[in-house]
Amino acid sequence: MSDSPEAPLVAARFTVTADIFPGLLPRILEPFARRDLVPDSLRAVREGEAMRAELSLHAMPLDMVALVAGNLGQIVGVRRVEAMEGRIVRLAA
Repeated sequence: MSDSPEAPLVAARFTVTADIFPGLLPRILEPFARRDLVPDSLRAVREGEAMRAELSLHAMPLDMVALVAGNLGQIVGVRRVEAMEGRIVRLAA
């Protein structure tokens, strides 16, 4: 991760599919909280024995997208993580 002032901010969406357990949602939010990021939306749906959570941010540093996705993939019970970055919103100041 770089704290470079030139790091672009991008729209990002993360989709996490995981086994259902009581502490899942706080654990999914933790990688964002550690980086002082607050998702703009969070949607969680139970699908049989799994849960799918979709989190989106209108602007996050591009160099954090892969880091957050990697942290999400390390959560016990997570089956799959998809991270999509969108358009560059602006350059960080």
